[in-house]
Amino acid sequence: MARYRLVVEYDGTGFSGWQHQRNGPSVQEALETAIAAFAGETVRVHCAGRTDAGVHASGQVVHVDIAKPLRPDTVRDAANAHLRPLPVAVVSAEIAPETFHARFSAIRRRYLYRILTRRAPPALDRNRVWHLPWLLDAGAMHEAAQLLVGRHDFTTFRAAECQADSPVRTLEQLDVARHGDEIRIDAAARSFLHSQVRSLVGTLVQAGSGRWRVMEVREALEARDRARCGPLAPAAGLALVGVDYP
Repeated sequence: MARYRLVVEYDGTGFSGWQHQRNGPSVQEALETAIAAFAGETVRVHCAGRTDAGVHASGQVVHVDIAKPLRPDTVRDAANAHLRPLPVAVVSAEIAPETFHARFSAIRRRYLYRILTRRAPPALDRNRVWHLPWLLDAGAMHEAAQLLVGRHDFTTFRAAECQADSPVRTLEQLDVARHGDEIRIDAAARSFLHSQVRSLVGTLVQAGSGRWRVMEVREALEARDRARCGPLAPAAGLALVGVDYP
């Protein structure tokens, strides 16, 4: 029995999320089916971060135990052969120690949220950005974002269905910068609450559009009240871009 660590990318548009769902296809199901097809055994794939429906990944990390002896490059190539034509790909594979766990060994998850701020709608990135046909003040958004960095009770930015034991999290990074017509928001933490990044982005857009003062974002955080959160940003703009390990 060997444990493999895989880096996976996927377009989440057509999936009901990472985790097995009764109401639609999941990325987890697609990977497990593909690996089982060439390994000849039932497998369970564990991920670093469970993404919601419509959320993408370019750096999802998973681990899987396979009894059949296989080279890592064989696992990568065989998985990709069986994943076609689904928008899921195993970018890399390597042997991992038995103590490695994609979720519990991780020390940081990194997300990127993209907002396209131009009159014309996206053509190439239609399902990968949040399109807003007006300008946003990236400076105001970044200023507001820095008020949220650190260890806080993030109840305001936590989905009602979140199953985490505590709303307290340490947000290590929340940077906002303009890149041409795009505003990109980089977020990093050891762990996030359900829909936390999308809730933060939706609130920062309120500041960037001038609907909220910068300090109102801090006041929303301190209220610890979900009703004080800005509108939830669409899933399409969000991607899990990396997971860090010791």
